[in-house]
Amino acid sequence: MNKMLLLALGLIPLLSTTVQANDRYRERPPVIVSPDLTAPWLMQLGGGGVRPVVYPSRPAEPRPFFRERSRSTVQPAAVRPNEVARHQIEPQFLPQTVAYDTKHAPGTIIIDTNNRFLYLVTGKGQARRYGVGVGKPGFEWAGMHKVSRKAEWPRWTPPKEMVAREAAKGHYLPASMDGGPANPLGARALYLGSTLYRIHGTNAPWSIGSAVSSGCIRMRNEDVVDLYERVKVGTKVIVI
Repeated sequence: MNKMLLLALGLIPLLSTTVQANDRYRERPPVIVSPDLTAPWLMQLGGGGVRPVVYPSRPAEPRPFFRERSRSTVQPAAVRPNEVARHQIEPQFLPQTVAYDTKHAPGTIIIDTNNRFLYLVTGKGQARRYGVGVGKPGFEWAGMHKVSRKAEWPRWTPPKEMVAREAAKGHYLPASMDGGPANPLGARALYLGSTLYRIHGTNAPWSIGSAVSSGCIRMRNEDVVDLYERVKVGTKVIVI
């Protein structure tokens, strides 16, 4: 009898510990949705198999939004290869007057493809500078030409080489497309000699500052309109 009493007394602390542990696991912490799920760039991507992720709340003060983004597990899964996630042009690519020392006469257009800038020489050691998009790897080029034609809201007729290249990827381009906001050539086009290259606007302004085209020089629509009004047919264009 005494042995059984002692055994029962010994089990009491063990049972108490088990009850406390069970109580602790019943009280699960609340969950909050990561603020990254409402980040504008993520909503722009759409689809992509992104699943909601939840994080346990912490008693500490919430961290600034930019820090939370750097810790998120959503971003690496959401960004697809070669996806352009930038939707605002970087400040250095906005039109501005800059110091520019050159031997070329005022009115000359000089395009620096490495740095993604187009300069319109104005004289007195200055130029008007615009940000541009340039040819992607394999489509870079350099040379000197003249503006042979100007067009407002130009019609787009993709070259047969581009049609074949895109068809091999499963993308089928139209034989031609009327000018308008959806047209890849944008609001204005400056044709360069007898080449297939142009300085033109774009319906993807966030691509300015990148190497994404098939060799043409892209500008924001408002910038190509500004340039269009400043230059004439016969203007010298130097691409470096």
